[in-house]
Amino acid sequence: MAHDFRKRRIEKNLTREQVAERSNVALSNIVRFEQKGLISLKNLIALAMAMDYTSEVKNIFSQPKYSTMEELTQIRKNTGKSRAFKKEI
Repeated sequence: MAHDFRKRRIEKNLTREQVAERSNVALSNIVRFEQKGLISLKNLIALAMAMDYTSEVKNIFSQPKYSTMEELTQIRKNTGKSRAFKKEI
């Protein structure tokens, strides 16, 4: 994610300083993110907004993900529920 962020920033011809100014995220946090991949969710969202990637962040959990038919069946069964219940072992 950090590599992709840096790539998009450079494509938009933005310096780290410009992104820091646009996002109100400290320059040191942007450097740490690009170098080590560490960032708070709040700052990640601020960076996404500053770089016009708001809809991509908004859509992170928008679609159900499954890897087996059993998971898909469970997702369909639970659609519309407002609470999850503890699985019985």
